[in-house]
Amino acid sequence: MKKSVVALVFLMALQLSFAQKKPNVILFFVDDLGWADVGYRNPKFHTPNIDKLRQDGMDFSRAYVATPTCSPSRASILTGREPVRFQMVRHVDDGNKADFDDKGNSINDFSLWPTDPVQMPSINMLPLKEVTYAERLKELGYYNFFLGKWHLGDARYYPTKQGFDEEYGVCNYGHPKNYYPPFFKDVNPLASFDNTDVYLETVLADKALDFISNYKNDKPFMLSYFHYDVHGPQIGRKDWVEQYKKEGLKGKDAEYAAMISAVDESVGRVRKALIEKGIADNTVIIFTSDQGGYFSNAPLSGGKTGGNTLGEGGARVPFLLYYPGVTKANTVSDIPIQTTDVFPTLIDIASGKECADKQVNGKSLMPIVNGKKFKDRSLYFFRSYEDQYAAVIAGDWKLIKYHSGKFQLFNIKNDISEQKDLINTELKMAAKLKKDLAKWEKEAVPNYKKA
Repeated sequence: MKKSVVALVFLMALQLSFAQKKPNVILFFVDDLGWADVGYRNPKFHTPNIDKLRQDGMDFSRAYVATPTCSPSRASILTGREPVRFQMVRHVDDGNKADFDDKGNSINDFSLWPTDPVQMPSINMLPLKEVTYAERLKELGYYNFFLGKWHLGDARYYPTKQGFDEEYGVCNYGHPKNYYPPFFKDVNPLASFDNTDVYLETVLADKALDFISNYKNDKPFMLSYFHYDVHGPQIGRKDWVEQYKKEGLKGKDAEYAAMISAVDESVGRVRKALIEKGIADNTVIIFTSDQGGYFSNAPLSGGKTGGNTLGEGGARVPFLLYYPGVTKANTVSDIPIQTTDVFPTLIDIASGKECADKQVNGKSLMPIVNGKKFKDRSLYFFRSYEDQYAAVIAGDWKLIKYHSGKFQLFNIKNDISEQKDLINTELKMAAKLKKDLAKWEKEAVPNYKKA
């Protein structure tokens, strides 16, 4: 009997030990940071902390966003789903006062874009029925804190309505009106800073450090740090602006570079806080962006605007994953992935099991991290602003489709800048990918009526 009790106590202690070893997770999700706008790809930018994160972990050099634009990119990373499936094909409308009631709530479920050639309605919120990673992580014993930019609906759809335990700095605006106070117009979640001269990124980083330093919960935590930087208006932190001007940058170039360096400092401050808290060795860090940059994305073609957002410069983003004791230092994977993969990856990390959510379109990245086989797949893209609207990537090949009937075909491995259109020469590959994309569109793109 005594031996049985001892064995039972041992098993309970073992289970408790396993539970306590569940890693914390921090996700840095930067707004409009281009694939090439980091120091390890472009020495113009000073990003020593991001560069160090890359050295410590794995760099996914071909990471993409399923709908590379503001709100859908957030929806895709939170749900693991291609946003077109719930009809979020553009950013949530936040600019017209006539579309909101006196409580700041949207009066329209859908919005139209004046120049969208097919006038496809786009939903103005992340529907509450959609399952977020926060909801699943909560079931796995995690405490979820959301920090920063939401842009997925008004207060009825804020993070704490979507599985998060706590939120800070949240509003439905796509960007601040200024990176110095007052930060926002009308609805200002950070109005307490209005009479100060503090930079917005510093406010968010301070809150992240406060959360980490004072965290006393027995549960592991997931910190979703969704930056407002480096979205326009281009207003950098003053000291960094002066530094870049001394190095020869001017105007918006200096301001933009300064914004990037402010984000980099936040990454460094958070990692230092983890060390001081004694939890750095048990905290997974993911760093990525919501779409390509507003400025030059060379050597990639396209970008946030200009009609070629499904080009590499618009859809391809930095993506780093550091899992202490698991990722091998300074490794690079060129397997194409999407930010829809974050959801199942988090579930895999938190539970040690494959994600069971059938609605999720992404796949866990842990097999790649662990050096195991990762089954080939196609990646799909959709957005509805202009003529260019859909694309598919299969290995080294990429097909882009236009409403006007035009197609383009590129071999990304041989032509990273997408300068050589092979649509009229690689006929078999073109036909194969056209069929693949058409099949996906039929299955994924909902029928809709004009709003």
